[in-house]
Amino acid sequence: MISVAMCTYNGAKYLSEQLKSIADQTVSVDELVVCDDRSKDDTIEIIKSFAATCKFPVRIHVNGQNLGSTKNFEKCLSLCKGDIIFLCDQDDRWRRDKVQKQLAFLNARRDLDAVFSDAEIVGDDSQPTGRTIWEEIEFGKRRQEIWRGGKSHEILFKGFVVTGATLAIRKSCLARLMPFPTHVQDLIHDAWIAMVLSLENKIDFIPETLICYRIHSSQQVGFGNKVEKVELKDRFNRDRRLKLVPLQQKAKKLHDMYLLLLALPFIRHEKLRKLNLSQKHFHTRAALPENRLKRIIPVLNQLVRGYYQFSSEDWWLPAAGDLLE
Repeated sequence: MISVAMCTYNGAKYLSEQLKSIADQTVSVDELVVCDDRSKDDTIEIIKSFAATCKFPVRIHVNGQNLGSTKNFEKCLSLCKGDIIFLCDQDDRWRRDKVQKQLAFLNARRDLDAVFSDAEIVGDDSQPTGRTIWEEIEFGKRRQEIWRGGKSHEILFKGFVVTGATLAIRKSCLARLMPFPTHVQDLIHDAWIAMVLSLENKIDFIPETLICYRIHSSQQVGFGNKVEKVELKDRFNRDRRLKLVPLQQKAKKLHDMYLLLLALPFIRHEKLRKLNLSQKHFHTRAALPENRLKRIIPVLNQLVRGYYQFSSEDWWLPAAGDLLE
């Protein structure tokens, strides 16, 4: 049985396009479960109208209070009856063979619990921007090879590359994943699912753009713009706190994530070694003294141990910044 878990919140503008793409799949789904987070627009009316004519059941649940995206997806997934569940955003558009491709993949790989894909980025007008999500986050051939070489978790320690709107998962894995944590910065439902399953080697990818992923100003969560790089000339003029605060936030996020994963009894602790070293590295960087001379020994210590690779593939840049800025 195939379920679609769709979470909605004030999604009327693009919802009809997404619903039509689900109905037009080459392999039909068996149910659509919608959890609405108290929309104030015509979202519910649009879904009810769709439900009246589509060939599969549509079950609509309106939350008693606003849950936020992570807890809303947790509720929606728990209400799905299917063996395979497709996570679905309200404002995208599926390729006609998305269900067929991902279902076939999971049927062929019984050892896996989830599969994700790339996505073509479209704008407000539903037209392609000429870019894909994997291009934007630099999940290219080299990182894909690392992923399939058994080190997917190490990629995710450095940044999240799995877009929930492209995910299909087995319902049987949800017992290990729930409840979804909400106290770690950026660790929303899809990031948590991907992180845990990667540590078990139970998630893989299809290198195709199986959805059109919409970027628009009113989206609740999702893929955003890259952080602008700090120019060299600005590094020596800006307030030092502007450098340290992001490092402190990164250190805390990695530390909280480490503690969460360490508490899972089915995760081998040795797989968390690099995450532990990474969070300690960022704590060290965030605590470097104001005096440049006093920074030399701790920075060299991190350099000799190779820990600056946790900060960047171009490891010499953050190291030079820590010494001079």
